[in-house]
Amino acid sequence: MSAPTRVPQQERSRATQARLLEATVECLVEFGWSGTTSTVVATRAGVSRGAQLHHYPTRAALVTAAVVHLTERRAAEIRAEAALLPAGPGRLDRVIDMLASAFTGPLFVAALELWLAARTDAELRDALVPLEARVGREMHRLTVELLDADERKPGVRESVQATLDLLRGLGVANLLSDDSARRTALLGIWKRQLATMLDGSDTPNTTVEA
Repeated sequence: MSAPTRVPQQERSRATQARLLEATVECLVEFGWSGTTSTVVATRAGVSRGAQLHHYPTRAALVTAAVVHLTERRAAEIRAEAALLPAGPGRLDRVIDMLASAFTGPLFVAALELWLAARTDAELRDALVPLEARVGREMHRLTVELLDADERKPGVRESVQATLDLLRGLGVANLLSDDSARRTALLGIWKRQLATMLDGSDTPNTTVEA
């Protein structure tokens, strides 16, 4: 019998980090910031406390790394989904719906927990402010790419940012109760307005899906 293949140390390290990051977001959603202790995360991830501290020496470092990890993964998923969409009427509607889902899922809930905690936690705030600036820029670029928006046109950049602000606000409103009906109606109106602003024409080029 051949000897079992040994997993390289670097690969094991990456796997440990991935488990920690996934467990961190799960704990933030389930327990909130106050309940997401280093011990709880290590237990959820199935790794030793020492291994966790080796990769992420502070709780702030752990949670910010988790947000970066899942933000990048979600952006890649959205790009992959968008690549399958046909061009022409209706594409804008589908793109906005995909982006809206990013503001109602577990990652968004975890991020909100961190934003609220950072108001009174100086260490977390110092780690989170530059991270949120980076995530905001990446989300804006992703939206421009998916909408094929020409930011050289007056008002287009502002329209893209207004879209993200609207989606974020609707995501917050959906936290305590199911706000899907109102969200669908508001997004239907915004899709028509956004299509007009991106085209620079008087008539929208999309239809609102039922």
